[in-house]
Amino acid sequence: MRFLSLIKVQESAMQRGPSDELMAEMGKLLDEMTKAGVMLETAGLRPTAEGTRLHLSRGKMSTTDGPFAEAKEIIGGYAILKVKSKEEAIAWTQRFLQIHGDVWELTCELRQIEDPPEA
Repeated sequence: MRFLSLIKVQESAMQRGPSDELMAEMGKLLDEMTKAGVMLETAGLRPTAEGTRLHLSRGKMSTTDGPFAEAKEIIGGYAILKVKSKEEAIAWTQRFLQIHGDVWELTCELRQIEDPPEA
């Protein structure tokens, strides 16, 4: 099973950035997850000021350049996990959240990736 973890943050927290200590702890956990075959891919995302939203409505396309002031939470990063169960995906995601301590306010939305049917 594969799961997508969408890490939602307050964009103002992203402007401060993670401390060197947090980066080291994340590095250890991500290394452990990679060695365990769980972490397929992960990355942080650039600020919304550098992004563009595309919207299709009734056949008409519109684009809006960031920053997106109306957004209270934004997706600050993602991870793709390969695990045996949803419970395992939750356990790894909880570990990721816990290393952030009491300084950050994060939400991870965990969604199973639809695999194509086997032929």
